[in-house]
Amino acid sequence: MPEHIAVILDGNRRWAAGRALPSVLGHEKGAKTGEEFLDWAIELNIKTITIYAFSTENLHRRKEEVEDVLRLIEDQLKHLETSPKIHDNRVRVKALGRLDLLPSSMREIFGRVEHATSGYDGHYLNIAVAYGGRAEIIDAAKKIGKDIEEGKLGSAQIDEELFRDYLYTAHLPNPYPDLIVRTSGEERLSGFLLWQSAYSELCFLDVYWPDFRKIDLLRAIRTYQQRMRRFGT
Repeated sequence: MPEHIAVILDGNRRWAAGRALPSVLGHEKGAKTGEEFLDWAIELNIKTITIYAFSTENLHRRKEEVEDVLRLIEDQLKHLETSPKIHDNRVRVKALGRLDLLPSSMREIFGRVEHATSGYDGHYLNIAVAYGGRAEIIDAAKKIGKDIEEGKLGSAQIDEELFRDYLYTAHLPNPYPDLIVRTSGEERLSGFLLWQSAYSELCFLDVYWPDFRKIDLLRAIRTYQQRMRRFGT
């Protein structure tokens, strides 16, 4: 079984458009699928789940759509804060991204959920919001540069292991996804976990995220299990 699965949640708007529905209904259905996905992952004992919920580029969509999506994410976070599923299974929840771009109310609820679950290590749920892979690498480089300026670090100390500790995923026991799944039929990473995905297995499914089922997750895992993983050797 893969230890770390990352998922690009794609196709909410196209799912709604295909049914002549407002896009917000696609996002709402996608949010429900996200809840089910977490249940399946815990049931299958997947240690780490990282979901790509909203990118920095997505923030440039129509104001109404951005507000709808962020409201849905905020509602989900409020649910996670007190969810028995989270606390009984000791799921540590963490936000990945440039949180300063988010509304203050969302930053506050993220802070509460992260604090409430900070001592857990049963599972890890990472939610990438206002996230961009290039932005993550740039932010890590800036933090390293600052530590060098302050005399906390020498340039000769910089290697891959040290750089990993400055990324958004530094808190994870395994920040490198074994498997990355993207729904909707699109076959690209769209800037998702650019550093961490160097040797990840990729699985592209021709199903919109709102229609994603447990059988689709099992199919992706089966595809992963049939592959011969190579790490440059």
